[in-house]
Parts: sequence; structure tokens; C-alpha cells
Amino acid sequence: MNPLDILLWVAFPYAAAGVFIVGHLLRYRFDQFGWTSRSSQTYENKWLRWGSPMFHYGILMVFGGHIVGLFIPKPWLEFFGVTEHIYHLGATWLGSVAAVLTIAGLAILLIRRRLVARVKLVTTVMDKVMYLFLAGTIAFGTTATVLYQVLGAGYDYRGSISPWIRSLYAFQPDPALMSDVPFFFQLHVLSATMLFLLWPFTRLVHVFSAPLGYFVRPYIVYRSRDGHRGADSQKARRGWEKSELPRDTREKVGGRR
Repeated sequence: MNPLDILLWVAFPYAAAGVFIVGHLLRYRFDQFGWTSRSSQTYENKWLRWGSPMFHYGILMVFGGHIVGLFIPKPWLEFFGVTEHIYHLGATWLGSVAAVLTIAGLAILLIRRRLVARVKLVTTVMDKVMYLFLAGTIAFGTTATVLYQVLGAGYDYRGSISPWIRSLYAFQPDPALMSDVPFFFQLHVLSATMLFLLWPFTRLVHVFSAPLGYFVRPYIVYRSRDGHRGADSQKARRGWEKSELPRDTREKVGGRR
């Protein structure tokens, strides 16, 4: 183990984690108006309609696969009947589907930003940096998966990368675990770490502002529910309260009639 191993597999991950946490806290404290996805839907919607769902569904699948593969120890999965063979099949083929969706969606979004003039004009420098590391992380991970898991004999990253990550959040870092990890897996980890370091300064902060309450919120009333429109004959829906004019205003209106 040499100083470069300490730098790459101990110092860099902890520095990225610190910037990730503190950066989000500071940005939320001092830049809440900038806490946004910087949506460009108003500038162009046809390409976005295809690219955005493909990318987001794909990246959610990728994220879920990484949580299972990196943070859940192998004995725990085996306890629930998930053998090495079953895990390998699921990780390879489901991961391939997720990769195809993610790459196709990201490609559409990048082409859109390059070819649609109005979207290109609102693309910031940090957007370009973020897309560079995001695309690099996906490309390195996909390349490693294809070379070692699909075309090769397979690489058991749950015996090296997974314990290394768990050693970090247990504050007992073991950089030696990353010494013999294949090159493209190392690039994937390093580019992902850099992406986490940049995260608080990009549009990616919107991940922590997902409008989950939208699915359970009451309906928003935009039009009057006056009795002459037949609203009194309808059963009020959950979350709706009957809207009435103030008493003095009703008397005025009634007097004019």
C-alpha cells in the first residue's frame, strides 16, 4: 500500500463525503432559490418527453442495484435465498436493461442540449461539468459490466469494492481492498466519487426535493363550487372544503338581484 492508495481510496472519498454534506447544508441555507432542477421543459418538450423518463427510470434501477450490491453483505442475501448464481444473473441482465435505459435517456438529453438552441443557451458551465462526470461514471460502469460480467468470467466486486465501501462508513478504511480491482471498476468508483463531490453545486440537488407529497395532497380547487352549477349535488372529494363567499358579500350580491 502506497501514498497514492491512501489518497485515492481514503482521503478522496472522505473529502467528497464532507463536501457533499456541508455543501448541501450551505446551499440550502444560503441559496434556496437556486435549489432547483433548472427545468428547460418550456424551451423544448418533444425530446424531453422521451429522454427524461428513460433516464430517470433507468438511473433509479441502477441506484437500487448499487444499494443491494454494495451495501448489503453477501451472507445477508444468502440468508434470504439469494445465491451467488441468482444474484449474478439478476445483476447482469437487470443491470443491462437499466444501463440501456439510462444511456439512451442520457444520450437524448445531451443531444437535445446540443441541438436545441434555446436549451443550449440556458446550459451553465456546472451543467456541462456535471454531465461530463455523470456520463463518465455511467460509461465506466457499463464498460466494466460488459467486459467482466457479460463477456468475461465475472468479477466478484462484493468481495472487494463492497467491503471497501462498508469500511469507509464504519470509519475503518481498508484501501488495500481496492488494490487489485480491475481498472474500469476503479475508474467507475473514482468518477462517481467526483460526481458526489460536485453534487451540491449542480442541479442534482433537486433529487432531495422530489415532490412525494404530490401523490397524497388534496385536490386544488380552481373554479367555484356554487350551488347553481350543480356542485351541491356532488359528493365532496377528500381534501375539498366548500368555498363560500363572505356573508356581507352574499348580502350585497343578493340585494343587487
